[in-house]
Amino acid sequence: MRTCASSSITDDPQPAAIWRPDAPPRFHLLAKPSGSTCNIDCKYCFFLSKEALYPNEKHRMSRATLETYIRQLLESHRMPEVTVAWQGGEPTLMKVEFFRHAVDFVEKYRKPGQIVKHTFQTNGILLDDEWCEFFKAHDFLVGLSVDGPREVHDTFRVDRRAQGTFDLVMNGWKQLCKHGVEFNILCTVNSANEHHGRSVYRFFRDELGAKWIQFIPIIERATEQTIQLANRGWSEQEGRKRVLYTQTGNLVTDRSVGARQYGLFLMDVFEEWVRRDVGRVFVQLFDVTLEAFFGRHLLCIHAPTCGLGPALEYNGDLYSCDHFVEPGYRLGNIHDTHMLELIASPEQRKFGLDKRDSLTAQCRNCKVRALCNGGCPKDRFALSRDGEAGHNYLCAGLELFFTQSRHAMETMAKLYHDGRPPSDVMETIAIEDKRRGPYVPCRCGSGRKFKFCHGNNTPRHPFDPGSSEAQRTS
Repeated sequence: MRTCASSSITDDPQPAAIWRPDAPPRFHLLAKPSGSTCNIDCKYCFFLSKEALYPNEKHRMSRATLETYIRQLLESHRMPEVTVAWQGGEPTLMKVEFFRHAVDFVEKYRKPGQIVKHTFQTNGILLDDEWCEFFKAHDFLVGLSVDGPREVHDTFRVDRRAQGTFDLVMNGWKQLCKHGVEFNILCTVNSANEHHGRSVYRFFRDELGAKWIQFIPIIERATEQTIQLANRGWSEQEGRKRVLYTQTGNLVTDRSVGARQYGLFLMDVFEEWVRRDVGRVFVQLFDVTLEAFFGRHLLCIHAPTCGLGPALEYNGDLYSCDHFVEPGYRLGNIHDTHMLELIASPEQRKFGLDKRDSLTAQCRNCKVRALCNGGCPKDRFALSRDGEAGHNYLCAGLELFFTQSRHAMETMAKLYHDGRPPSDVMETIAIEDKRRGPYVPCRCGSGRKFKFCHGNNTPRHPFDPGSSEAQRTS
């Protein structure tokens, strides 16, 4: 282990954290060491616009800010496990040496008995032997951003020449595999892949060997005044500066996933997963939904309240949430005020409680409220069935998923309660499939007969002109 640089590199005068009864015992902070700067130009990535928050600055975290961040993060946790999570922009732009210092600072400030886990989200393009040897040596969990097979990935995940990045990302994936680095897949669900849930999932499972997968819906909000600009994308455009994206407006871009289609996408994946992969492939939303049946909410999106997922910018500015990196949600700067004070502030507590307190009547009376809890506040810009403002744009899809998956989830919960593995649900589903017969409607909600949907174990490639998925999207 290399010796950590002296603490004299920072003149931060702050004392150790001041404990307060209203401070959370743990939280999950996303740090953005390169700000919004990225080496590719995904068409739906509104985070590129966050450069407008810090004009004319080089978005790179200094070593002084790095040390202050790591020290305060470890000081602030009263639970034994702490996650140091890196995101972007693109964090590999900071070079490996920056993260070597980060690991050294963890060792310097880690309290006795404190367990520190490292996570790192990347587009994978710069991954090489040096990066992957470092990740392996320090047990990093690496999130790799992939939107599916080449045909869908390259629709929106492009470089600055508008060329697809699939081959470059696959090279990064090969490096992770070569060095045995633990990785998960982060896949956005957007207008290009929203009709291809099962095929996208199978690609990750069968071609990439993924064991952990996250699906994140793309919802780009806009107003009547900004919708045309937003539909052109967030890239730099000749003759104008990027407009700062904020969570305003009740319109969405053409790239955004459809509300009901999001639920159909999830069910398309779920019906494949629940028949074949329970216990061996872990899909984040499925796992946290099962946990909710035991009263545990492990994902802020579907927890009753939020506020424990702040975001740290490269200069030490702390924001309420990764989705709300905008002026109205800046809590302060960790060089001026200890991180724990900012997270326990009245402003942040109100931010977290507003999620619960601002539910529409439709949400409050919904049969799946205990599982959904109204979804993420950033998506609450639609009208409820009663015309009430502040309803979740994704409601139709979320309600479909939580309703349609409920039977299988309850079965898994009962199995676990009885001391059996939840994976035994696959036997139950197989028996139920035989009883129902091949010509009943498939439970995924596609409208197709079971035999021609999830009862078909070998569907054609989704982009084969003769496949049913291709016909649906043509």
